[in-house]
This record gives sequence, structure tokens and C-alpha cells, in this order.
Amino acid sequence: MGSENETSQIFKNALFLKVFQSFRMAIHPSKLIIAFMAVATICLAGWLMDFGESVLIMRAPRSKVMVTELDVYIINPGQFASYLEKARRGDEGVGVFFTLWRFGSKKFHDALTCLFAFNITGVVTNIAEFFQAIIWAVRYHWLYCFIFFLINLIVISIAGGAICRIAALQFAQGEKPGLFEALRFSISKFTSFFTAPLAPIGIIVFMAFFIFLLGLIGNIPIAGELLMGIFMFLALFAGGLIAVLLIGAIAGFNLMLPAVAYDGSDCFDSISRSFSYVYAKPWRMGFYTVVAAVYGAICYIFVRFFAFLMLWITYRSLQLGVLGGNTKLTTIWQAPTFMNLVDPPDFAAANWSETVAAILIYLLVLAVVVLVVSYIISFYFSANTIIYSLLRKKVDNTALEDVYTVSDEISIEPTMIGSEPEDEEPEYAPEGEPESESETESDSETEEDASSSKEQ
Repeated sequence: MGSENETSQIFKNALFLKVFQSFRMAIHPSKLIIAFMAVATICLAGWLMDFGESVLIMRAPRSKVMVTELDVYIINPGQFASYLEKARRGDEGVGVFFTLWRFGSKKFHDALTCLFAFNITGVVTNIAEFFQAIIWAVRYHWLYCFIFFLINLIVISIAGGAICRIAALQFAQGEKPGLFEALRFSISKFTSFFTAPLAPIGIIVFMAFFIFLLGLIGNIPIAGELLMGIFMFLALFAGGLIAVLLIGAIAGFNLMLPAVAYDGSDCFDSISRSFSYVYAKPWRMGFYTVVAAVYGAICYIFVRFFAFLMLWITYRSLQLGVLGGNTKLTTIWQAPTFMNLVDPPDFAAANWSETVAAILIYLLVLAVVVLVVSYIISFYFSANTIIYSLLRKKVDNTALEDVYTVSDEISIEPTMIGSEPEDEEPEYAPEGEPESESETESDSETEEDASSSKEQ
């Protein structure tokens, strides 16, 4: 009996096991709907911005395989300049969003394959190449990236804040707030959600600007070198602060939105909390993150397999019923695979009715793919909300059940207006009635003193 109690106590104290609640929380319908709307909005914005087709591509003769400038930038950077010169002679191009989506999804699946093969080097390589793609986009398509980044940040601030709020109430108190209640909360805290990731970037840029000014001063003959040497200690100090902020911003980024959702924090309070938790418990933070990443990868494989199985069963069932072979069905809908759930239909071989049917089916299957992506987003914010609560428990010794509510903002303060103290006597009383018990007692004492003085 004692051993069972000790075992249950050990599992109770093992806080990392609570990370495994992320899957159940991520499939909450309200979270999936919010994430679905966010992904749809981002995809729509990217699709509209891709009309510019600013990414250069080249195709091999009589081949559908295309090589984009991003592929050359990653695989063979030395040939990038010559590739751009050749590609500019053609008239074909694609959008930045389409290029990043295609490249990022490939690297994501390659990283998962390497993870399950215990190829950690491959996982790191795929993640590094994804960030190289981001650097390529910012370097060669900076205006597009700036506009698209602002759109993404606005959408994620609202959707991510709402998902974190639902996850916080669900994890702390077992509540399941509604869709509109969560959205109202994220909109009311939009300023904090939006500025929390931007504030560290602004501080880093501001401090780096002063180091840049010191470098400009160094161009002055004689005096510049002397001033640079004199103020170099300030530049090194600023560089150290930038390093601290950069590490805290990257490692603590996942905790900023949960801090606002869990504690109702403002921008700087959420940054302070995320930084303090990262630097106070760095190994625990890393352990929780690794556990959530591995568990999330397994759950994603399951969700993707479920989506593939649903599409495959539907496709094969239609294939049995369609007369005239597979030509018509293949024209309308390409057979799904586990690694490629949806393919654009072949409009060249379709008539007008098949084209309409192909578009409708393509949009429905695409919605299934977006729903799978929505699950990833929901899991990401749910898991990080749990991790934030666990770190808060370890660092601040705050109970897991303690979560911010709207009633916390309402403080009832006593006021003296319209009320009177209890020990203060009223200004008057009706005739024949004593004003209070103390006054009655004082009158009786006065009468006794008067009678005693007469007897004397």
C-alpha cells in the first residue's frame, strides 16, 4: 500500500508528464477552428501577394520539374549569381509564399523522417536549411517579407492568443471557454500579444545602432581611432546585452503569448517572465521542449495518417463506382499519398464539367490539409502554454490552478462617500429617544453623580 502511494506521488511530482495532455487539448474544436481560420487567412494573403511571381525558376526541357532560385541558394550558393542571370532571360516565375510553403513542408517532413530514424544530424540539417530559406527571402525579397511578416504577426497575435487562453483555462481549471469568448480576450489583449515578440527586436536594433555609430566615428582620421578605443568598453557591454537579449528572445519566444494568456501580463511583464524562466531553469526548459517536440511529432504522424486514410478510403470507394476506368477520376482528383495528400488537378485533360468538379474536390481536399496544419498550430500553442505553467510552478512556486480571470481586474475599494463610520454619533435624534447606547449610559452616570452629591 505504501509503495503504491509512493509511486503515485512520484508521478504526481513528475511535472513533465503533464506535457502529454497537449494532444487532447490540441484537438479541442474551438482551437482547431481558430487555427483553421488563421491558416486560411495567411494562405489567402500569401496567394494574393504571389501574383507578382517574383521568384525566378527554370525548367528542364519537356519536364515539369522546376528549379527555383531558393533551391540553388541552398544547394549550390556559388552558382546563385549565374543562375539568376540565366533565369532572368525567361518569363516564368512563382510567388515567394508558394516557394517557401513548398520548401518548408519538404524540410518539415524530411526532419520528421530523420527524427524517427534517430538521425539527429539530419534533423539539425533540415532545420538549418529552413532558416537559410528565411534568410534568402529576407535578403532578396525584403519588402514582400516585411508586409507578409506584419500580416502573420497580426493573425498569430489574435489566433495564438485565443488558443493559449483556451489552453490555460482548460489546463488550470478544466474549463472550456467558447470560441467567441477566447477571441474577445485575445482582441482585448491584442497590444500585449502583438508587441511582446517585437519589443526584444526593437531593443536589440536600438542598441546595435549605437555600436554602428561608434563604427562610423572610427572613420574620422586620428580622433576616430582614439574615440573608438576609449568607448570600446561600452560597445562590448552593449554587445553582451544584445547576446543576452537574443538568447532570451529566441528561447523565450514560445512563452511570451502563454504569459499574457495565463497571467494577463502586459508586453514587458510577459518578456520579463519568459526571460526569467529561461535563464532560471534552462535545462528544464530544454527538456520540456524536447519532450513536447517528440510527442508532437508522433501525434502529427497519427493525425496525418488519419487524414490520409480518410482520403484514401474515399478515393478508392469512388474508383470502384466510376465507370469507364480511372481516367475520369484521375483527371478530377489525383490519388492521395501519405507524403502528398493533395495535388493540383490536370486541367489540360478536363472538359468544363470535369474542371468544375476538379476545383470543388481540390478545395475540399485542400481544406483537409489545412486542418492538419491547424492541428500543428493548436498543438504548438497548447504545449507551450503547459510548459509555461510548469516553469512558473518551478520558478515562482505558483500553483498550476492559478490563472488570470477578468474578475481579477475589478478591485473593490471602500469609499467614505455616502457612508459614515460606525463609531461616529449622528448629528441629531428624535426627541425622547437616546441617540445611542453610549449616550444613555452617560446620562445615567450623570444622574447618579448628581444624586450622590445631594446626599453629601
